[in-house]
Amino acid sequence: MPLLELKKVSKNFGGLKAVSQVSFSLEKGEILGIIGPNGAGKTTLFNTLTGFYKPDEGEIWFEGEKLIDLKPHQICKKGMVRTFQIVKPFLELTTLDNVMIAALNRTKHIHEATEKALRTIEMVGLKDKAQTLATGLTLPHRKRLELARALATEPKLLLLDEVMAGLTPTEVDELIRLLKEINRQGITILLIEHVMRGVMALSQRVIVLNYGEKIAEGVPEEVVKNRQVIDAYLGEEFRNA
Repeated sequence: MPLLELKKVSKNFGGLKAVSQVSFSLEKGEILGIIGPNGAGKTTLFNTLTGFYKPDEGEIWFEGEKLIDLKPHQICKKGMVRTFQIVKPFLELTTLDNVMIAALNRTKHIHEATEKALRTIEMVGLKDKAQTLATGLTLPHRKRLELARALATEPKLLLLDEVMAGLTPTEVDELIRLLKEINRQGITILLIEHVMRGVMALSQRVIVLNYGEKIAEGVPEEVVKNRQVIDAYLGEEFRNA
């Protein structure tokens, strides 16, 4: 049984087909990348998977259970959680308090939530920022805080929406190492990303969306040679590679 399975999922906004008949499955322990041009429907797909939007058509199954009609917090309880492209921590709370709030998704005991938050903060490299207000964090540190908040909910499937955007090459490399370690700990990852170096380093498979439709799926080395993908998204750099 796949961990996640989509069957002909569609989401429309008026006459705009943001996601159209998208189907794929994701196995436990896998890292699957989703790429495509801006406006291709990637974030809309994430919003649909996690209960922020209700699909107009299709089915979404997680661990053999149908997710349609569940609210975001209910889906989070099931073990599927996402980060957001534009990070929005509680700015006037510390890093520790931000992560504690997420940890309370799994326990109602403050002591347990604190211990969980401290372990998670250390794992993502923010131990020395535990008492720093979120408003005082740099963008790379806010990205890690967003990741920590998601991890503190103890996900089985982690959905990452452009977690590498705005980072330097060195910061991207550090994040790649961290995400590989998270995956080794048993967390499956579904990754939306424009930083192709990150996609190629992390993904076992890649799905390409364009105008809401899936136009390609396969291992990264094959997908980047696909002419339709090159024309729609990757451009001349990959055409001549």
